[in-house]
Amino acid sequence: MFARLLGRVALHGAWITVVLAGATLAGICIGETAIPVSTVWQTLANKLLGTGYPLDRIDQGIVWNYRLPRAVVAACCGAGLAVSGVILQSLLRNALADPYLLGISAGASTGAVLVTVAGVGAGAVSLSLGAFGGALSAFLLVALLARASGGGAGPRAAGQIVLAGIAGSQLFNALTAFIITRSASAEQARGIMFWLLGNLSGARWDNVGMAVPVALGVTLLCLWHARALDAFTFGTDSATALGVPVRRVQALLIGCASLATAVMVSIVGSIGFVGLVVPHAARFIVGVRHVRLVPAAALMGAIFLIAADVISRIAVKGQVLPIGVITALVGAPVFALILVRRRPAR
Repeated sequence: MFARLLGRVALHGAWITVVLAGATLAGICIGETAIPVSTVWQTLANKLLGTGYPLDRIDQGIVWNYRLPRAVVAACCGAGLAVSGVILQSLLRNALADPYLLGISAGASTGAVLVTVAGVGAGAVSLSLGAFGGALSAFLLVALLARASGGGAGPRAAGQIVLAGIAGSQLFNALTAFIITRSASAEQARGIMFWLLGNLSGARWDNVGMAVPVALGVTLLCLWHARALDAFTFGTDSATALGVPVRRVQALLIGCASLATAVMVSIVGSIGFVGLVVPHAARFIVGVRHVRLVPAAALMGAIFLIAADVISRIAVKGQVLPIGVITALVGAPVFALILVRRRPAR
């Protein structure tokens, strides 16, 4: 029995690795300048195995220093945001919950801007820590607003938390704009505004060292609590009856989702709709059991953001679009479709 389970895990792990490696390879090869697959393999061999393939220094630099870390960071951000969406939708029992719509991304952006532009912490507070503080503050504000509005349970509660999220998101976006206007120079303001729309251009190897552990950590933690997340889909009362420590699990997983969102925002800016679209697509393919849903959402989120990054580089010749524009062009129609499908029957 154990051997069979171990074999299934190994098989699924190998399949996920192959698919993700293929998507990453496509993200490296496709772009403003096409890079042959052979050049990619030879560059990896030179850097990792010390082989001496004769390669153009520019091509090798593009692959190793620019596109490979960019693709890896895109995959980690997509996976982290998608799993965060799974967490929020399960715990809140709300199909429209995701870090962007609930204002967590906006709060993380405000925290990051406070640290970088306003100098909060006087250098003692890192960018990711500032973003994490902003993300948690945003979620607490949204939760308090939804509770104060008397949302209760059921469809009304789902609607109230989305409305509270919109209000919180607008508030933190306004705070971010105020901080930029008051404290940033014109050059800083241009760079920050482009970053806020989602920008992977600055992704480098030091970002990989931060994004990979966070993406893996949030995914593994969700897998560890997969049965608890299954129980939450029937409500907190049912989860309590099944022996789930509701308060502790909620605090742990929401804190984990906020941390993942904060780290990804600190690296690439605010990218919307990944946490909304990908979990629904994963449920459609693998079902609602979280032991399958979590890895599927992580894999699909990684592929989705790599693909969005590739499109952002080739959609307009000679320009790189903010990646948030691409995810919004996909996510907004899906969001509208979810709203229409959830319309109560008359």
